[in-house]
Amino acid sequence: MPCPAFPQTTKKAAARTQFAKAEKDRRGLEGMPQNDRTLKAYEQVITAYRRVVSVAPTTGEAPTALVAVAELYQQMGRQFDEKYFQKAVDTYQFLLHEYPTSHYRADALFTIAQIEQEDLEQPDLAEKSYQEFLKRYPRSPKADEATQALQDISAGRDRAVKGGEKKALAEREEERKLPRVTSIRSWNGENYTRVVISLEEEVKFQSARISNPDRIYFDLYTAKLSAALAGKTIEVSTGYLKTVRVAQNQVGVVRVVLEVDKVKEYSAFLLKNPYRLVVDIHGEAVTTAKAEPPPARDTRPEKATTVPEVEPEKAPAKPAKAKPAASETAKVEEEPGPPAEQPAEPAKAKRAPAKPGRKATGALSSSSTAKPTHNGQHTMTRALGLKIGKIVIDAGHGGHDTGTIGPTGLQEKDLALDVALRLGRLIEEKLGAEVVYTREDDTFVPLEDRTAIANQAKADMFISIHANSSHDHSARGVETYYLNFSASEDAMEVAARENALAQASLHDLQDIVKKIARNEKIEESRELAGDIQQSLARRMQRSSHTEKNRGVKRAPFVVLIGANMPSVLAEVSFLSNPADEALLKRGDHRQRVAEGIFTGVSSYLESLGSLSSNLARLVSVNP
Repeated sequence: MPCPAFPQTTKKAAARTQFAKAEKDRRGLEGMPQNDRTLKAYEQVITAYRRVVSVAPTTGEAPTALVAVAELYQQMGRQFDEKYFQKAVDTYQFLLHEYPTSHYRADALFTIAQIEQEDLEQPDLAEKSYQEFLKRYPRSPKADEATQALQDISAGRDRAVKGGEKKALAEREEERKLPRVTSIRSWNGENYTRVVISLEEEVKFQSARISNPDRIYFDLYTAKLSAALAGKTIEVSTGYLKTVRVAQNQVGVVRVVLEVDKVKEYSAFLLKNPYRLVVDIHGEAVTTAKAEPPPARDTRPEKATTVPEVEPEKAPAKPAKAKPAASETAKVEEEPGPPAEQPAEPAKAKRAPAKPGRKATGALSSSSTAKPTHNGQHTMTRALGLKIGKIVIDAGHGGHDTGTIGPTGLQEKDLALDVALRLGRLIEEKLGAEVVYTREDDTFVPLEDRTAIANQAKADMFISIHANSSHDHSARGVETYYLNFSASEDAMEVAARENALAQASLHDLQDIVKKIARNEKIEESRELAGDIQQSLARRMQRSSHTEKNRGVKRAPFVVLIGANMPSVLAEVSFLSNPADEALLKRGDHRQRVAEGIFTGVSSYLESLGSLSSNLARLVSVNP
């Protein structure tokens, strides 16, 4: 009697689940500053990948997991001990032996040769590996690179014979110390593309744009490619980005070429902890919301693309020093909010636990006419009667990034996630709008990924939730930010903490904001911030009369840069204040925070004419 297929099917499903867990663990590890990554953390991620192979060695995930293990061993070799380079070679050789038909076989053999040449400094072994590579894969895109490597090995021997061995060794040692370009990711959204280039250390870079065909290239100085990126090209099927290519243009210079189409402008800024170069590419400006409710669809953003390598082009003359983008915002200037209204008793809200991952579909629609802004302006969004159908809620921090920590240990990341999920549930249940979360658990998500998620999901609104902190433990109150310039030192303090970047680069960051910010988006973001600030402050003051309304402020937050929709950041209280921390530990108070933000969102939607008449009356009665 034949064996049932169910056990094998179960193994495949278990392998897929385990692989997804390993990938998540790796993203969390590589999102940490390099100096904070421990040997134990690497070993745990490697164990997670090895379980994939052990559970179901015949699945497609198994060879991919082995490649990941080898790449992690390479990182460990650079950070901890050179013995891990040999473990990487052993893993690639196991892959070649056990999976001889895998599409990774050519890359695995080439990478073995590179590790032997560059990391293990075993030119004789490297020579044999390169020769074997050319014998098996003579038409590979990496064939030229392998041929050049063989020439370099031969030239190295000649130099040694001529008495230049010491100098050659010194040159190789200097090259080994160069920071590597480790990965490239990209997101394509409507009228927007973001590319993130991961680096081991700070580098200098220079960029230029060339026509026929249209392409933008970045030369990264005093850098070299990781073996995983050598000789790769990524084709992108949608958006402004068509292809990404990466190559070692010359010793110490890595070139990244972005082949683009119909691009209006681009900008770039360097972030740290860990270092990465963020490139934003924009097309023609678009309105901030959609005219018609979108049909129900899966809005989970596509997985970020991990990049490849570029054909070399001639490098420009003088590189410019790249400064990390500012992590703070210069002084915050308070904005006049909407006129004060008399507080009313809030309607009782149903208190149900938030359910991560639940996304309601459907858009808000109404026949009511949009109102002008609080400043009397009729923006394009309001003139066209555009509606809001999808809202992204961003829980600040996460994973190893705890955010601020209260006097008794309450962490900002946990508070922000709980409030975000409560707010999402209110929006789904009471407004019927679709909600997308940037994170639904204790996961690290880089700042630059968050707006990319919103843009790729074609969202109509972005709300980032945080808690404030101050050296003055008596400081209290709530404040709401939108993306713009500021000269306030208070705002700089808040932005520096939330951005976690170098304050010295504030000017550079403001230059980026100037290039990518759109007046329409800024005006509507200010409106949204005003409505949220007013309702949130009023809601907090009902439970604590000393809670201060600190107003609407503006500052260049990295998490808001590049958003194609009205976007705000809410600081819901001072976690550094012992009394506020005690309140924020309570579920009923967190619910009040979520309700305060929700009422502000509802007020903003009502001003756009995006609420049904019944909901609009509810907002006016229960502000």
